[in-house]
Amino acid sequence: MTGISAGAAHALAASFPWERYTSVIDVGCSEGCVSVQVARSHEHLSGGGFDLPVVGPIFDDYVAAAGLSDRLRFHPGDFFSDPLPSADVLIMGHILHDWDLDEKRTLLAKAYAALPDGGALIVYEAMIDDDRRENAFGLLMSLNMLIETPGGFDYTAQDCQQWMREAGFSDTRVQHLVGPDSMIVATK
Repeated sequence: MTGISAGAAHALAASFPWERYTSVIDVGCSEGCVSVQVARSHEHLSGGGFDLPVVGPIFDDYVAAAGLSDRLRFHPGDFFSDPLPSADVLIMGHILHDWDLDEKRTLLAKAYAALPDGGALIVYEAMIDDDRRENAFGLLMSLNMLIETPGGFDYTAQDCQQWMREAGFSDTRVQHLVGPDSMIVATK
């Protein structure tokens, strides 16, 4: 996951208004690439990552190697059965496309519940363009998800923004990050 998220992590750290926030949690963090890159770039931020308990030692080692154990910590859990940790910003990168529509909606609703008023959710993926004509990688990734998962699929930014509004988010915007990846930022 670090290999596929590293470019997006650098772009995310550089292009989001982090100065407005003090904490961040990467949901489905794997070893912690995104949390580490954001924390390296913004010394005022603290937070960490949320993933299955088995990932904890891997995350802790990666964060320690980056010298950020004083600002980033691991939060163990299952995002379908446990509440998400609260932070000013939650990130879901290459997460939603693994799941069917009801599960996508559940995760967005859980993110909304975990955020404070004014908090932000960042979702990044290889978004399929709204006209379904430009981002061939996103279309191929969707095919891949349909083959590898019971119900996962990639989606357009317009689709995700609609699901975010249904979850209660009031403001959404789309921004290209790098390569095929774009982010959607939703504000509570």
